[in-house]
Formats: sequence, C-alpha cells, structure tokens
Amino acid sequence: MDKIIYTLCALTAATTAGLLLRAYLRTRFRLLLWSGLCFVALTVSNVLLVLDRVVFESSDLATWRLAAGLAGVLLLVGGLILEGDA
Repeated sequence: MDKIIYTLCALTAATTAGLLLRAYLRTRFRLLLWSGLCFVALTVSNVLLVLDRVVFESSDLATWRLAAGLAGVLLLVGGLILEGDA
C-alpha cells in the first residue's frame, strides 16, 4: 500500500508542477514560475522517495531526498522575497 501512496504523491507533485508552469507560460506571472520550480524540486524529492523505498530498498537516499525538498522550499521562499512588494 505504501508503494502506491509514494507513487501517487510523486504524480501529484508532477501534475501540480506542470499546471503551475503552464499557467506561468500563459500569464507570465512570476510567482507561478517560482511555485512551479518549487514543485519540480518536490517532484524530484518524491521520485527519489519512490526509488529509495521501492526500487533500491537496500540503499539510503535520504540525504538526496532532503536536499531536493530543501531546494524546492528555498526556491519558493526566494521567489516570495524577490516578488514581494516592499
């Protein structure tokens, strides 16, 4: 059951990233770009989780997963700071 949930989380993050980036291409609203890039990194994190838990059960990709998640959050925070009205 956990394998299905990990895969669905990765697919949800990828779908969200695709929708956000598609909306950015249509409207050129830069906050959509930052959000889309954040979800791309979160998708990478979720794919690494699937690889870690399902495909390569004997390896430990926790550091890479956390680094990808941190990169996504930093992208979003950086985008919020850059696009915020001061």
